[in-house]
Amino acid sequence: MSSSAQGIPGLPDLTHPVELVQFGTQALKASLLLVFLVVALGIAIALISFSLRRSKPEQVIFIGEWAVGYSQLLRGLQHLTLVLILLVPGFFLCSTLSNRYHHWEQAKVAQVAQTVAGERLEQFAPQVRYSIQEPYSYNTQINGKIVKVNQTREITRFLMLAGSQIQVKLDQSVDVPGRSSVYQANYTADYKVVNQLKDINNFFFEAPPPNGYTLLASYKVERDGTRLQPTNAGNYSFPFRLQPGEETTFRVTYKAQGGPRWVYSATGQLLSNFRLTAIANFAPADFASGIVPNEIKVDGRSTQFTWKFDDNVSVKNPFGVFTNTEPIRHTGIIGRLLLLAPAIFLWWILLLYLSLPMSFKNIAIAASIFFACLLTLTYLARVMNAELAWTLISIILLFLTWGLGASRSASLAAIICTIAGAVLPIFGLLVPFSGLTLSLAGLLSAVWLAVRHWYGWYSLHPKDQRL
Repeated sequence: MSSSAQGIPGLPDLTHPVELVQFGTQALKASLLLVFLVVALGIAIALISFSLRRSKPEQVIFIGEWAVGYSQLLRGLQHLTLVLILLVPGFFLCSTLSNRYHHWEQAKVAQVAQTVAGERLEQFAPQVRYSIQEPYSYNTQINGKIVKVNQTREITRFLMLAGSQIQVKLDQSVDVPGRSSVYQANYTADYKVVNQLKDINNFFFEAPPPNGYTLLASYKVERDGTRLQPTNAGNYSFPFRLQPGEETTFRVTYKAQGGPRWVYSATGQLLSNFRLTAIANFAPADFASGIVPNEIKVDGRSTQFTWKFDDNVSVKNPFGVFTNTEPIRHTGIIGRLLLLAPAIFLWWILLLYLSLPMSFKNIAIAASIFFACLLTLTYLARVMNAELAWTLISIILLFLTWGLGASRSASLAAIICTIAGAVLPIFGLLVPFSGLTLSLAGLLSAVWLAVRHWYGWYSLHPKDQRL
């Protein structure tokens, strides 16, 4: 697995003990402060009540109201404490899953990139070089006088290729240690050269091997069936003589092995009577550099790309073929969903509190089911479509939520709260139309609460609670 595939920086992770210790220390300090405030408020009310025990009845009633409010605060604080106790581990669970899923996505991207990593095999078009003597003059000072000096210098020029007929067959194998693709290129090219000059007959045919190869075999250059030898070892420049008005043909052949991409670069030359046929004996293959082939033939796993220009053409980008990997889409969606999941959980619990009489046991069970569904979604999304996975999980979630009510009306209320507060928001974070789906979820929640409390169209009784 690639070392570059890391989790989300700065996000707490249950697998990091140092972060857990730091958060536990902060949570303990906050809990002690909250307990101190509650105890201090209770002691203050008790002292005031004791000091005013012989006071007027109005003051006693006022203190009694404070005591009743304090008892209600304690009961509400119990529910708030339970929700916080459930929310904090849920947040750490979601952040850990988000880190793991992000790590898995990045490793998957790195693995796909590794299969097509490596230097490309780049073949440059050959050049026909010749030299001429060009006169030039310059002024200099001799014995205090300005003197004009006439001399000649050697200038290198290039002769345009009269025709290029190129065919390359590409086979793909896998480098087992790195799991990356390797190309085997079988290259054959015929180049036509016509001497259109009047007084030049000495030329050099420069045909370098491809760049980026790891193995080069059977490289040879032939002129009219006769193999040519370079002037120096490692120098791919072949001298030849061609009289004015004559033409000759050169053939370049080799077998090379290299990275998972083959390109042919014209090196800024003006191509004439050009034809390049690249046969990729693997799938999926596609043309590179944005130069669309004149013809594409697909025969099973073999694809033939043909570029043909009968007249002259100037090309800046190289022609080429590469292995077309399947794109990895919709990355980061599950990670974003898991980071927002605690907020969705709070909204769902608030809807349940505003719609049903909830007990401690029911809240704990509902929270466990919610985060268990997220855990299941995280791992199912690795092997199947996330929207389909959540649809299946939602059916189970709604079936289990039915048990929150002791009657049909209470169970239907729990189902409506679950759809508006959990199913639709999570589904909205999975689909492209997140804003529209979340808006519908918010509208459904508001309409349900209005119908439930303002208009009394859907009333429940305390006996509808399943204790």
